[in-house]
Parts: sequence; C-alpha cells; structure tokens
Amino acid sequence: MAETLTFTLDTGDGEARDVVIKLRPDLAPGHVARITELANEGFYDGVVFHRVIAGFMAQGGDPTGTGTSGSSKPNLKAEFSRERHARGVCSMARTSDPNSANSQFFICLDDASFLDGQYTVWGEVIEGMENVDALPKGEPPRNPGKIVKATVN
Repeated sequence: MAETLTFTLDTGDGEARDVVIKLRPDLAPGHVARITELANEGFYDGVVFHRVIAGFMAQGGDPTGTGTSGSSKPNLKAEFSRERHARGVCSMARTSDPNSANSQFFICLDDASFLDGQYTVWGEVIEGMENVDALPKGEPPRNPGKIVKATVN
C-alpha cells in the first residue's frame, strides 16, 4: 500500500489550528511535486489567504498577498480530472489560461461543482476543515488568516 503524503498548513499563530491535506499525486503528479517543492523551500510560510468567500472557497499561495503573483518557477501544465470540487477539495488557482497554475491554490468551503474539469484538483482536507471555515472572509480580508508554516510529510 502506498504511503499517504500530506500537506500540513499551520494557521495557528501559536494555537493548534492545523489543516491537514491528503495529497493526490494519482490525480495531479506535477502539481503535487510543485507544492511539495515549494513547501520544502519555505515558500508558503507566512503567506496569507488573500481571498476567502463564504460558501465558496479560501485562496492563498501568493507571496505578495494580492492574488496577482506566484513563485519564480515556470507555470504548470493543467492536470484536469473528473474529481469533484466538493467541500474540502484543494485545487490550483490560475488565470484564464488553463496552463497558468503556479503556486496559488484554493480550498473549497462548499460544493463548487461548476469548477469541475476546469481546475487541477491535487488534494483534499482530511483534518482541520473547521480551521479553514474560521479564516477571515473578504477579497482581501481586512486581517487575513495566514499560513504560519507549511510542511509535507
């Protein structure tokens, strides 16, 4: 049996508020490799959730916190699948170009099946969804929640 890889986001600032995401290399090997690489480099540490829409999703992964930037690495080729965008599903953000995902991602707060087949699903929250629900809302939030530390195990 293959070992389960997880991407853990510490959103707590001293409190235990981890979000544990089961990585899905079976769906998106390139995207999982990128997230792992960025997490191991410390890229996501200190990055905010710059767009959190109640009943829809929480988006982060932009080092500038504006939603307009990404890592210095090349953009990724889309790895679309039939996986549903349901509550807890993690997917890559992108521009209108399907092959423009880089470092930004979002976590679905509710069913978002209208996104199915158009965004690359790479994981699913298996612990701590209440911590995603608790993130401050807004585009951008006045006092955004942040990733204190991101690790892949």
